[in-house]
Amino acid sequence: MYRKGEVSYQALPLPDRVQLEPEASVAAAEAFLTYMRKRHSVRDYSSRDVPEAVIAACIAAAGTAPSGANHQPWHFVAISDPAMKARIREGAEEEERAFYAGGGGDEWLAALEPIGTGVNKPHLTDAPWLIVIFAQRYGVTDDGARYKNYYVPESVGIATGMLITALHHAGLVCLEHTPNPMKFLGALCGRPEHEKPVMILPVGYPAETATVPAVAKRKKPLTDIMSVFRG
Repeated sequence: MYRKGEVSYQALPLPDRVQLEPEASVAAAEAFLTYMRKRHSVRDYSSRDVPEAVIAACIAAAGTAPSGANHQPWHFVAISDPAMKARIREGAEEEERAFYAGGGGDEWLAALEPIGTGVNKPHLTDAPWLIVIFAQRYGVTDDGARYKNYYVPESVGIATGMLITALHHAGLVCLEHTPNPMKFLGALCGRPEHEKPVMILPVGYPAETATVPAVAKRKKPLTDIMSVFRG
């Protein structure tokens, strides 16, 4: 984390070692792959409560993510207040009406057709929690001076991925909703102007009747997403 005046490097012995022998490493990686294949983006939520402590631990896990110059340019706002969730849903559906009325363009709308999305976003009020993820365009010191943040989209993207994984590990589901532009979220969540909302995650347990789009189970094969140059 950036602190004004800290400009020298100090080496710290590696605090933790979690390395495995090759055979155990392969087994662990394959087991994790199997487990992550059970992760699904869900739009149908149970009314079952989720303890705040679970949400806090998952956000804390996201906060351990690597970031450019270790500036950690993110902030997570966790919301269970029904009135705030209703306001967010109202704003999101307003944006969606414009998008589906033609703002998104024919190609984008056609690409979304197999996903089954639409204007109505009941998950934004049905889910017991919403987590709004903010990216900090720049940082501000305690005395109000600005400083540059580096690789902000990449850093926030890594932290978001870790948050989604942590939520899955906690037995929860979520849905990745990207604000466009939903600028009111900053004021509603009490965040400063230099923070930009980049994603809303409805979080909770899946409803008994929850479904996912069949197309969502189609994942690119490893041969399409991996190239290897062996030594």
